[in-house]
Amino acid sequence: MKILNENSLPEKFEEFGEKRRQGFLTVKEFKDRGENVVGTFCTYTPKEVIYAANAYPISLCSVSEETIPAAEKHLPKNLCPLVKASYGFAITDKCPYMYFADMVVGETTCDGKKKMYELLGEIKDTHVMELPQTQDGDRAIDLWKSEIKRLIKKLEDKFSVEVTEEKLKESIKSCNEDRRLLKEFHELGKIKPSIISGFEIFTVLNGSNYTFDREKMRKNVRELIEDLKKKQTENNTKYTDKTPRILVTGCPIGGVAEKVIKSIEDSGAVVVALENCQGYKELHEEVDETIDPIEAIAKKYLNIPCSVMTPNNKRKELLKDMVDEYKVDGVIDVVLQACHTYSIESYSIKRFLTKERDTAYMALETDYSTGDTGQLKTRIEAFIEML
Repeated sequence: MKILNENSLPEKFEEFGEKRRQGFLTVKEFKDRGENVVGTFCTYTPKEVIYAANAYPISLCSVSEETIPAAEKHLPKNLCPLVKASYGFAITDKCPYMYFADMVVGETTCDGKKKMYELLGEIKDTHVMELPQTQDGDRAIDLWKSEIKRLIKKLEDKFSVEVTEEKLKESIKSCNEDRRLLKEFHELGKIKPSIISGFEIFTVLNGSNYTFDREKMRKNVRELIEDLKKKQTENNTKYTDKTPRILVTGCPIGGVAEKVIKSIEDSGAVVVALENCQGYKELHEEVDETIDPIEAIAKKYLNIPCSVMTPNNKRKELLKDMVDEYKVDGVIDVVLQACHTYSIESYSIKRFLTKERDTAYMALETDYSTGDTGQLKTRIEAFIEML
């Protein structure tokens, strides 16, 4: 296993762009203070447990095609771009958060990730949580509770700490505060005419996953909410009541946000809601603060409506509510190439939205490259013109 010195920086550090250099320096300063960092990939990873272990969860880089060629030396080319990018950033030392992470927590959301974690474990301490493939029945919740307890034991051993019930309750309250605030921000999209673009919503929600100073994050989001509500009062918006309102659902969109969301909004519509992992999917439900903390954490996270679950009826329930509450005119389902669960599920989601909800729907299959940007834009323009 490759051992990294937390006080060092990667070779050729100065070759990195300014934003990434700053990322390296920020997390290095954090490590120099003796803090612990746990890298995460997915919303299923219970961050409350990591905070309770006196460590900080940080989302790992996986949203650029930059490192995919390096990853393809070990991984097949016909693999999900998110999986390849995740591994590529690890082996090239180009992700500051992966570079300085004391350990990584993964979860068995898909077969590609499972096998990638085996290789990742050779260069970084990697703990994999076995995620149930269904949300129904006592067996599923019992398995997930046991996996949370196993993660607690791993964190206690790794950082020589004790994760107490009181610490779990404190971190639950703190993370719920974050959720309520970010949910309030996302729900600004319900306002009609819209006072914020979908790309701005994505930028804020995604950026909140890359911060160690949570109080500063909260302060910034509160100020944004106040400023945007002021815009509403002053009717200061470039959108009108007739601007087509789009909900984006499907795979994590970090690596395709610019070419998808911007293409939608450049075509005369506005993205008012993001159901994806970086959006509303994790925010809409809090952890119950009145019951046993491990039970509460297990129930909340197991309820996340990801396509890896079978059946995944909770996704339909969430989409139904969001289409109504956000006054959505059309839904665009983003499917990353080789993501079999979301690709197959797109059929039932299309049928549900068009037949049962009478809502316009389009699926877009794409990857992290820019080669299909023109084709996507043409299809998006035609969809929005139809609305």
